[in-house]
Amino acid sequence: MRKLTLAILLFAFSTMAQRGPMQPAPQQPSMATNNHSGKPTVLVVPAGTTVQLALTQPVLAKSAAVGEAIFAETVFPVTADGHMAIPAGTYVQGQIDSLSRPGMFSPHAQFQIHFTQLIFANGYTFQFSSMQNLTNAQGGAAEYAADVIPAAANVYVNATTRNDVLLDNGTQFEMILQDPVQLVSASVASAVRVSKPLNLEQFKTASMCRPIPATPGTSDTVIPGTPGTPGTPDTVIPGVGGAPDTVIPGIPASPGTPDTVIPGTPATPEIPCPGPPAVMNNMKTQKQAFSLGAPLQLAGQPLAAGAYEATWKGSGPSVSVEIVDKKKTVATVQARLVLLSRKSPAVVVGTQPNANGLASLQSLRFGGQSFALYFDQAVQQETN
Repeated sequence: MRKLTLAILLFAFSTMAQRGPMQPAPQQPSMATNNHSGKPTVLVVPAGTTVQLALTQPVLAKSAAVGEAIFAETVFPVTADGHMAIPAGTYVQGQIDSLSRPGMFSPHAQFQIHFTQLIFANGYTFQFSSMQNLTNAQGGAAEYAADVIPAAANVYVNATTRNDVLLDNGTQFEMILQDPVQLVSASVASAVRVSKPLNLEQFKTASMCRPIPATPGTSDTVIPGTPGTPGTPDTVIPGVGGAPDTVIPGIPASPGTPDTVIPGTPATPEIPCPGPPAVMNNMKTQKQAFSLGAPLQLAGQPLAAGAYEATWKGSGPSVSVEIVDKKKTVATVQARLVLLSRKSPAVVVGTQPNANGLASLQSLRFGGQSFALYFDQAVQQETN
């Protein structure tokens, strides 16, 4: 029995010697690192993604001004590549770039807002200002030029000069990611676990307007006058022996006094508060002229060199653009209406080379305008 036990132990030791020293079990790669580069892996939210926001601090009509800070939270989660990228309840901070107030002939207000940062529930903060130097997931250059606002909103509000609030607590509008957003996967995954959806019922209006009820008014007050008197006739005493009559004058009549009327107060109608300001679509038609110095293609269709006009309706971010040549529509294509950080000094035509040698029309900037059209290259490639 002892010999058998000794043989088993010798066999075990020899087997361990052949295998060498015991190695630790291989670790699973972290979600936060790339197996090859060691850099944090990222979730890329593509350009053109819309993020639904709810305002958490109002914009008041009296104090609204360019440069005022905007505070909001995300209402609905945003996903990228099958993963949660921006959970509901993520804080968003921005700033007003331009503002037009409602007037007598235009009962609307319009804001252009650029956003500066996302603050996740776990404290992870993403600065939009750092996006201009990022590269895309394939290692190429950023999708748009440096004058493109990384994240923006163009908010069109139905409001009047009587509204004391232009953007109320809880007002919902869309933030458009105009450049791709690269978020650290592990940080986002940690934030998802502690994020809480926004409770929209918590918001109360910031308006101080209260309706003024109607008043019935008062009737006139009448103070009766004094009646008149008929007076008395003259008394005539006949004379005697040829003497003249003696006339005793009567009492003349008196006219009396008229009634005195004290006017009452007129009734006043109810003065209601104006309806709350509401975000709506601006369906104004835009027409912008441009010229091509060389032939290009758009949505697979060739455009000869010459003068054209681009026309569309709405404030985007996605618009249907008609390219017009001498009042004839030569192409209709989807485009992104992209907000810029400054006005373009002139018309700028952006192009992208193609394998067939004829470049594609990629973007259009218009002189004096702080917006640009970026055409969907995927659509163009499908139609080539």
